[in-house]
Amino acid sequence: MVAGAYVLRRVLLAVPTVVGVTAITFLLLMLTIGNYVPGLELNSNIRPEDIARLRQNMGLDRPLAVQYGVWLWGVLHGDFGRSLIDGAPVLTHILQRLPNTLELTVAALVLGVAAGIPIGTVAALRRGSAVDSALTAISVAGFALPQFWIGLIAVLIFSVSFKAWGLPWFPAGGVISPVGGGDPIDRLIHLVLPASVLSFRYLSVWSRYTRSGMIEALNQDYVRTARAKGLTEYRVVLVHALRNSLLPLVTLAGLELPGLVSGSVVIEVVFGWPGIGRLAFERAMQYDYTVVLGITTFAAFLVVLGNLLADLLYATLDPRVGQK
Repeated sequence: MVAGAYVLRRVLLAVPTVVGVTAITFLLLMLTIGNYVPGLELNSNIRPEDIARLRQNMGLDRPLAVQYGVWLWGVLHGDFGRSLIDGAPVLTHILQRLPNTLELTVAALVLGVAAGIPIGTVAALRRGSAVDSALTAISVAGFALPQFWIGLIAVLIFSVSFKAWGLPWFPAGGVISPVGGGDPIDRLIHLVLPASVLSFRYLSVWSRYTRSGMIEALNQDYVRTARAKGLTEYRVVLVHALRNSLLPLVTLAGLELPGLVSGSVVIEVVFGWPGIGRLAFERAMQYDYTVVLGITTFAAFLVVLGNLLADLLYATLDPRVGQK
């Protein structure tokens, strides 16, 4: 049982993290664009006094500390501000794009974990062999190769080249086909390429952790005892070694929570996927800093929540931690 004091301490430590992230992001945005208001340059007849009055109405003439305090107070009440482009609530934009991002990242996580655990297990069982080296190279490639490069190569091969060769090809972008699309099969076809490319990151993480956990588990006394009892290698590996090596990875699941929202920016841009990451990129290019700040804050909340869940899961698995 996790001690209440441990939970309270972790929650209190999360507060300065959120405040620090939002304060730094707010300051950087203000130093970058100042009190610039998008769209004013489109009207050449607007007068300087009109611009000054507009900035005053938006509170951009106040000191930065006051602007940040007003904005943070609104966030605490569920108000992330309004977009400078269309005037819609920032939270509305986030919630509209969130399902698409979750669809992409959850699919990528499932693919990555489903492939990463077997790869890590085989690499541990063949430790030091050519198979281990090859599987390790695949895992390292997931970290080393830029995702935008992998995405562009995937589009070139599976969209452009396959179509030119007369083979079944995958769409290069979007969520549904513009004509006659929208059914589950159509969405699934559009999901294959971006989810597969994004899954390389999860595959790399889970395969490396699984390999390390399996190597440690295979050297434990209970595994040697199971073999001495005459159990089959299949049962020893899957029932005893793998099951116990995966228990610490439960905490890794909590750390993956922020990535389900903020970890697909590059992929969403490359494949034209209408998610939160693409929204942040587009609005940054349009100087819509209220939306960018809202998305950053939303991601910061998820980072803190993910770390908190990971700590609680770890404390549950190891009661000694929760009693400290």
